Amino acid sequence: MRRRRLLRAIGVACLGGLAGCLRGPSRPGGDGTVNRTPGGGPANATGTPMETPSPYGGELAGELSEPIDSVETVIGGVRVRVDTMAEGLEVPWAVDFSKDGRIFFTERVGRVRVIGPGGLLERSYSTPPSVEAEASRPGEPPTWWVKGGEGGLLGLALHPEFPDEPWVYMHYTYSGDGAQFNRVSRIREEKLMGGREEVLLDGIPGGSYHDGGRIKFGQDGLLYICTGDAGNGGNAQDLGSLGGKILRMTPDGEPAPGNPFEEGPYVYSYGHRNPQGLAFSADGELFATEHGEVGHDEVNLIERGGNYGWQLHQGAPDVEGFVDPLIHSGTDTWAPSGAAFYYGPIDAWSGSLFFAALRGEALHRLVVDGREVRKHEVLLKDRYGRLRDAVVGPEGGLYILTSNRDGRGRSRRGDDRLFRIVPGGGS
Repeated sequence: MRRRRLLRAIGVACLGGLAGCLRGPSRPGGDGTVNRTPGGGPANATGTPMETPSPYGGELAGELSEPIDSVETVIGGVRVRVDTMAEGLEVPWAVDFSKDGRIFFTERVGRVRVIGPGGLLERSYSTPPSVEAEASRPGEPPTWWVKGGEGGLLGLALHPEFPDEPWVYMHYTYSGDGAQFNRVSRIREEKLMGGREEVLLDGIPGGSYHDGGRIKFGQDGLLYICTGDAGNGGNAQDLGSLGGKILRMTPDGEPAPGNPFEEGPYVYSYGHRNPQGLAFSADGELFATEHGEVGHDEVNLIERGGNYGWQLHQGAPDVEGFVDPLIHSGTDTWAPSGAAFYYGPIDAWSGSLFFAALRGEALHRLVVDGREVRKHEVLLKDRYGRLRDAVVGPEGGLYILTSNRDGRGRSRRGDDRLFRIVPGGGS
């Protein structure tokens, strides 16, 4: 069994951590502990537990932070306001929201960051922020994702009852036995900062490319996980491999009840090349975005036990035994990533499925009816560069992360950024 669960006291959730985890001794299903302490709290250089004071100095306001900049514009014929919620970020990857008003997001260089009532906290949520000190050279990224690779700290999801259930879930890359792997773990919040880590599932195939990484809780309270084939297409059809799949587990890391395969107890669907987006409709149906080979990027409606074809088929060949995508890009390349259904105050977008596109540098909007895509609209084309995630906040804002500092894009002033799209004054 590739799974290993250990409580460990590390400053950055093996994240703080993360650069050391990636370079330090480990193995598939391995330990990789940093500064293990019996008290379970963050550790200083001597391994002694230390207190972590609240960065807020008091109770949270329960309200979202004010934007640092706003502009009125028209997107797809709809007048909106685009708020910049944070800027100068280092390759952000995923964002989620706490019921107490905080906005959480990951940076691939190994940090969980938080936007509180007063704005973006300079200090990492997971402390101490040792990743910066372990970069290859000052001002340069760590070696595990330099030159456009896809590893690092990727997915993020808060427990559905967070902060009452004080768990922050992550998907990140680590190294062992001369190879790369990915794991899913969770850290426990302690005094409004990240504390103990519990590894839930590791030994997931990883590599410079096709790392997957998106994690998200469904309305069923279960955690869904995107894993890529790690550059080995055979992983996707092998139910004994955790690569090229959508996995499903309980919040405590057990295979979810009702998963379809005994030989792959965590596997929910398979035959995926590099899925990077998960979105649940209002009635609980699961949709996923996926990178194809030389185009043929996909949006799929995920069925329990479904085989989505890779590496045997891609596109929509209508072959018995395989599930065709709802839509694919043909020979065009979208490089689709984070996705979300919109149920917010902009009536023209209500019920639409949005997904961010990297190489396509756009935000896509789909109107889906069952297995039919009735409308496909491309928005923000070339306006903000590469887009990594699209998420709807608790107030109905559509949040977008850019990814222009990932080694594949053109960095612009203020990159990378977190945007929020809300109705404009003329709506």
